[in-house]
Amino acid sequence: MTDYTKSTNFATKDNLSSGNPLKIVKGTEIDTEFNNIQTAIATKADLASPTFTGSPVLPTGTTGVTQSSSDDTTKLATTAFVQDVADVVKSALFPVGAIYTATVSTNPATLLGFGTWTAFGAGRVLVGNGGGFSAGATGGSADAIVVSHTHTATSTVTDPSHSHTLTGGYIQNVAGGLGASGTARQVGTGTDAATTGISVSTSISSTGSSGTNANLQPYIVVYMWQRTA
Repeated sequence: MTDYTKSTNFATKDNLSSGNPLKIVKGTEIDTEFNNIQTAIATKADLASPTFTGSPVLPTGTTGVTQSSSDDTTKLATTAFVQDVADVVKSALFPVGAIYTATVSTNPATLLGFGTWTAFGAGRVLVGNGGGFSAGATGGSADAIVVSHTHTATSTVTDPSHSHTLTGGYIQNVAGGLGASGTARQVGTGTDAATTGISVSTSISSTGSSGTNANLQPYIVVYMWQRTA
């Protein structure tokens, strides 16, 4: 942009004496002035809807018109407009109550430049609301705790008793000596019952493992923060 600078001071010619050649207004002087004016005008922007080239800069202290954050035209944006849009985006991405996770311990207020954040959920994982769980509720344990329960075992041993019968021989009662006839009778008959004496023991084997932290899923630890304001 070129500013107009006058090349000839025509007013000073009026004070010159008659006959002084400098008192004469020359056509070249007039032509130079018109050329300077034309150059200055041609390099200036229009007042209405100007089109700038290069890198336009508002003069120091100049205040532009701030458009609404929903304006998606090609109008120039002021810093107020940019800040307004940034605030809308911030609230959309991280409204009050939102959770922020990171692998660094820096408070999100420092990282993001807005909001009030407090540490959240130390030592816990996140579970979606519903299915018997309500937002904000806590529960569970990091230790492997076995629920109290019992095992019942039944053993059956079949060992029927049995008996043994002992029968003796015959004894002949000889009367009258050798060769004489006599009577005979059965002796020594008896029955004996007994068991085998078998004993049975029953044991219940266990399986799996137990111990502190044995029921944690694979995990990775991060910093969690909740926006409170």
